[in-house]
Amino acid sequence: MGIPNNSRLNLFSKWAHGKYNLITDVSGVKVGHITIKDKNINTGVTALLPHSGNIFLDKVMAGASIINGFGKSIGIIQIEELGTIETPIILTNTLSIGTAFTALSKYMLKKNPDIGVKTGTVNCLITECNDGRLNDIRGFHVEEKHVYEAIDKADIIFDEGAVGGGTGMCCLGLKGGIGSSSRLVKIDDTEYTIGALVMANFGEAGNLVIGGKHYDTNACSNNKKDQGSIIIIIATDIPLSERQLKRVAKRATISLARTGSYCGNGSGDIAIAFTTANRLPHYSDRNIMNFKMFYDENIDMVFEATVEAVEESIVSALYHAETITGIRNTTAIGLQDFLRQ
Repeated sequence: MGIPNNSRLNLFSKWAHGKYNLITDVSGVKVGHITIKDKNINTGVTALLPHSGNIFLDKVMAGASIINGFGKSIGIIQIEELGTIETPIILTNTLSIGTAFTALSKYMLKKNPDIGVKTGTVNCLITECNDGRLNDIRGFHVEEKHVYEAIDKADIIFDEGAVGGGTGMCCLGLKGGIGSSSRLVKIDDTEYTIGALVMANFGEAGNLVIGGKHYDTNACSNNKKDQGSIIIIIATDIPLSERQLKRVAKRATISLARTGSYCGNGSGDIAIAFTTANRLPHYSDRNIMNFKMFYDENIDMVFEATVEAVEESIVSALYHAETITGIRNTTAIGLQDFLRQ
């Protein structure tokens, strides 16, 4: 979990990390994977649960930043409008978002018999990256059962690297995947947590930067464009408004730049931030709700810790991803193997 101190990677950190150095250091957050591998198949599903209760009835406040909109994710429009998340967040490959949406819709209907009967429908949140360089993406190998299994497997401890939705992803000329990290911030004598999880599939070969040091990965990949996408999920237990969460999500752009991305034309770069501290009930007898928020003049510490957590999550995805050979005999070199060369 996280990046070991003896990893030869000089990644500066001003803020301490949480117990596991994962997004699940934010209390209540859980993550589960289903990895699908068989010859030319390298894909899967990652599910993130914002809290352990009924998310539809007890929504979390959220904000999103469409850093570059070359993507097909589902559910972000309603985050923009209402500022809430009401389902688990699913991460998978581009052509499996329809299957994932159907599965998550069925899951939510089973958990909530009132949906579509006594109340409106549900805003399922499905995110994606294109794993077609290593995976038979045309084969539609993700099935509805895989979404259910990923949700059921969600836990505090989870693997990073070429797992779940990150199984077939490539990043900055190397093998990409799922990465996570966390940071601790002391605010008004109380310690809070900021966690990040990424599905890293972006960047041009030769542009990798870790801790300010440039690594030439040109020999590892023929991908000479900044394309492929990244999904960034930021969680915190700091009381923030949906406006402030959108501001936090925007700061993920800095993390991308630190690791070597310029958000190229063909890269779908999306960040979603939510807080477990401010919940919005689906049903209420009261019209006026009470919420806490951060004093904007001092919010820089939140921004800085977020940038660190997202940056380390990207590097952690690379660090934990092992070398694999996929469809069309394409090989993606893992960062650790690259460093041994």
